[in-house]
Amino acid sequence: MMDVTQIKEIIPHRYPFLFVEKIVECTSDEIVGIKNVSVNEPFFQGHFPGDPIMPGVLILEAMAQTGGILVLTVFPQYKNKPFYFAGVDKVRFRKPVRPGDRLVMKVKIQKQRGVFFKMFGEAFVDDKLAAEAEMMVNVDLNSGETKGD
Repeated sequence: MMDVTQIKEIIPHRYPFLFVEKIVECTSDEIVGIKNVSVNEPFFQGHFPGDPIMPGVLILEAMAQTGGILVLTVFPQYKNKPFYFAGVDKVRFRKPVRPGDRLVMKVKIQKQRGVFFKMFGEAFVDDKLAAEAEMMVNVDLNSGETKGD
């Protein structure tokens, strides 16, 4: 449904912090995003040499970016507004994510109250759950456009 060029029109993130490369499904309350994990990712130099795994916080960030794309797509009144983490609960890391893996993020909006959204995200590798979390984000109505370049 969306390639990385279209994603960059929606969210402000850029290399090395853009963690969603493709959106393959999007409904009014659920989205599926893809991140192909390459050995060339800068974080693999130090996490961990000889046994590289994707840091859990970056998996969380990938899920949050996917959820942010959903919010900014489904709620046009928030277009070009930045979104920020407001909280994270019930985080579980189930499987390491390694170079060569394809991370599939599924994020569903559970609740909305004004500019605050509670979402549940899951990240899969080879159809196996790698991580899950409840995430809260808020849209900043007082800020300018989100586009980075």
